[in-house]
Amino acid sequence: MQKMILSGCNGHMGRAVADLCSGQPDIEIVAGFDILGQPNDNFPVFPSPVQCGMQADVVIDFSNPAALTPLLEFSLARGIPLVLATTGYDLDQLDLIQEAAQKVPIFRSANMSLGINVLLTLVKQAAAALGEDFDVEIVERHHSRKLDAPSGTALMLADAASSALPYDPEYIYDRHLTRKARDRREIGISSVRGGTIVGDHTITFAGTDEIIEIKHHAASRSIFAAGAIKAARFLMQVKQPGLYDMSDLLKAKGVDR
Repeated sequence: MQKMILSGCNGHMGRAVADLCSGQPDIEIVAGFDILGQPNDNFPVFPSPVQCGMQADVVIDFSNPAALTPLLEFSLARGIPLVLATTGYDLDQLDLIQEAAQKVPIFRSANMSLGINVLLTLVKQAAAALGEDFDVEIVERHHSRKLDAPSGTALMLADAASSALPYDPEYIYDRHLTRKARDRREIGISSVRGGTIVGDHTITFAGTDEIIEIKHHAASRSIFAAGAIKAARFLMQVKQPGLYDMSDLLKAKGVDR
């Protein structure tokens, strides 16, 4: 039986992970972290990792960037692998994650969907083939409660395109302050917030008299929960310290991204 601690257990994504784990007989959630400490009928909940005395094989985090430091300290002190599915980290926090990954296995991805991570491969291939002849624009849409913009996934898509383009593009997040023609060497990133949209991402390659669009639509949060559980299983098998992401998981499945 593999034992898991769930950080952000009472949030939408935390509940989605817990629901999926309940149907997997080889995984047991032994504790949860929730800043309000609201109780759960199936496992004890602690307001902070500092208060948790439970041991586990892995921690999955779907919470908030503000929870990172105590979470890393908990993982390092106990040598527990950590899956970070939270988005919105600043540069200093990313440095902390990189440093901690030298001592414990850490899996971080801005999007835990396997489909999105296959999409990244398609974006790289399209950018490499189309080059400077096509403008690149990204539109991401999420529910009205999402705090960060643009989404971490939109930035992943921009980075994927950028890595394959024959130039170093500038990311443009807001056009209303400038009145000028679009520069060919830029990637536009636009954000939409409204309703209960789980997550939609479209990357457009716009050329002369032709347009190519690659899209991903998330119909429910369960795809992200399922991906996080796959990441946890992968991390428990790896055991070696390091910073891992979906490309490593896909390689383990025989898919080279």
